Amino acid sequence: MRIAISSKSGCGNTTVSKMLAEKLGYKMINFTFRQMAEERGVDFWTFCKMAESDDSIDRELDRRQTEMAMAEKDCVLGSRLAIWMLEKADLKVYLKASEKTRAERVYKREGGSFEERFKETKARDERDSARYRRIYGIENNEYEKVADLVIDTDYRRPEEITEIIVREVEKKKKN
Repeated sequence: MRIAISSKSGCGNTTVSKMLAEKLGYKMINFTFRQMAEERGVDFWTFCKMAESDDSIDRELDRRQTEMAMAEKDCVLGSRLAIWMLEKADLKVYLKASEKTRAERVYKREGGSFEERFKETKARDERDSARYRRIYGIENNEYEKVADLVIDTDYRRPEEITEIIVREVEKKKKN
């Protein structure tokens, strides 16, 4: 079973995807902008800025992730666009959270000031959405049209979110 999990930054995508893959014994695929930036020896935020004017960066990232997932029989693909890119996913999950919650999580993970992280997160969302619309015609705020399961992560722990997805996987396997 191939499971695609998408979200915006700070929703718990990476954490939940890792926990889910471990719990199910599936391969975890989470190839990210951070990893591509490291491969190229570029600072993450500089790399994000580069991607705003170079569509080949997004296309390469999405192509590589999809190829990795399609090479596996059972996997969890966690990425911003996984539910749109992995068309043959058996289960498509979207994790959502308020801007405030996401900024708090990014702040805890990366430091700085909360206000700075809030502005950064909001601006990144706007840039990402514009890029996805331009490159693929994807409206990433319209996830309900694509996702099989939408989970609000504002007041849930990663373990609880993982269990919700596991129950959905079990239902899918029975059908």
